[in-house]
Formats: sequence, C-alpha cells, structure tokens
Amino acid sequence: MQRSARSFQARFAQLLIVFLVASAGGTFSPGALAQAGTLKLEWLTWSFFRFTTPGGKVILTNPFITGNPDAAAGVKLEEIAKADLILIPDGHGDEIGDAVAIAKATGARIVTPFELGSWFVSQGVPEAQVMRRNPGARFAWEGITIRVVGSVHGSGSGSDTPSKRAPIYGGAAAGFMITFENGYTVYFPASSAATQDMSMWAEAYKPDAMIFLMQTPGEPQDIGMAIKLVAAKSPNLKMLTPHHHRVSPPPGATTVAEVRSVLDAMGIRIPITALTPRQPIELSR
Repeated sequence: MQRSARSFQARFAQLLIVFLVASAGGTFSPGALAQAGTLKLEWLTWSFFRFTTPGGKVILTNPFITGNPDAAAGVKLEEIAKADLILIPDGHGDEIGDAVAIAKATGARIVTPFELGSWFVSQGVPEAQVMRRNPGARFAWEGITIRVVGSVHGSGSGSDTPSKRAPIYGGAAAGFMITFENGYTVYFPASSAATQDMSMWAEAYKPDAMIFLMQTPGEPQDIGMAIKLVAAKSPNLKMLTPHHHRVSPPPGATTVAEVRSVLDAMGIRIPITALTPRQPIELSR
C-alpha cells in the first residue's frame, strides 16, 4: 500500500530504536538501517519498473526503452546511470529491452533463466554479471533475495535467424519473487497466464504486493484468477498494480475497471493502484 500514517509511525519507531542503540554506545550495521528504510517503485511504462530498495540499491525489470511505443515515458537510455540488478524473465524483445546496454554501462548483474543468460554473454555482457537462474532457484545479494519461479509463457524471438534484440530460443520463461532488505516481498509474475502454481509460491513466500499482467488482449477472468490464487495463500497481499498495458490503451484493450469488476465478483477487495509513469510511490506494510 502507499505510505500511510501508520507505516510512517512504524518506520519512525524503527529509526528511533537504531538511534537510541547508537546513543547508548551500541553498534549497528548498514543492514539495520536498510531494514528501517523504505522501498520506492516507479513504473516507466510497459513492464519496465524501477525499484529503489531500502538499502539504496536499484533493481530494474524489463528495461524496454528503445522502440517502446510509449517511449518509456520519456526516459532516455543514457539517463539510466545506476542499476544494480536487472531482472529479465524471458527472451522476448520487449522483456529484454535495453538490458545489454544498461548492464555494460552500469555493471549491473542480470538475473535471468539459463539459456537466456548464455545469450546475454554472447552479446558482450561479462560472464560475472550474468546470474543464470532457472525456476526453482534463487539469487541472494546484499540483503535482497530474488526467487525465480515458473511462468506460463514463451521465450525467444520466434525467428529462424539470429537477432541483436532477442535470441531464437530463450529457455524457460520465469517470474520473480523479490524480497527486499526490510522483508517486503513483491511478486512479479512477468507475462505468465494464471497457473495453480501461483498458489504454491504465494504460500511459500507471502508477497505483500503483486504486479499483475494486464496486456492489451488479456482475458479479465484469467487476470482475476491469477490474483485470486495469490491472495488466497498470502494474507500479506495488500497492493496490486498492473503491467504490460499502454499509457493510452487502444480500443478494446483490457482495463483496470474490468479487472476490478472481476475481483469484486470474486470477493477480493484488495485495491488496484494504477501508477502514473515516472511518479514514484513508496511501498510498506
């Protein structure tokens, strides 16, 4: 949920404890400060999100800038001066986006399925920056844990000729459960259709937020089922926001109102936050 008076008071109390410990001659680590910090989320159109973590790390998903029909809300490639992790769930061009250029420029690590990781190396991303993780694996770093889960989706260009934008075959498609330094967990299923496995992952990782797929031809019932499967097993789930939709949706595109109607019929009252491009929000329990 967005920052509230209650969450502000909780963070203030955490910071006060850290201060009192220091004043009393105790010690505390940067990790303690990170746990007391806030998580910032920005939607940069399509499925391109930027997280600024409580510890000051920057995590990108699907950094689709070049060729983005919404022009990435005006974000220029050269503006992405800091990135620590880039999460790429599959080998489609709009998911890969400008990950290669950003990784080379910033030194960011790319977390991605195995075969797609090999393709990134072939494109000149240093081997040490490519974290190959198939569904069922995890990547833990600096107090952040990325759990890679499955996805009912494709991966690859679908072409029979090599491309600089996407591999012919990208291996397994994936989604991500992202747990930040303060314990807040976001489920980014990427482009997955609803699958019963979502219930299992929700039970295991108890996400606080879900960035759900709402592509232009998306079936509202399928979207609703994906959310229902997660909500039923994660009592922590309090925030929903869509991805893969257009800033100005074309005629016939799936809308937040349609998804809201489906969720209401299912008895799910979790609010949907429709983000404005480049407008950051804070996420907290």
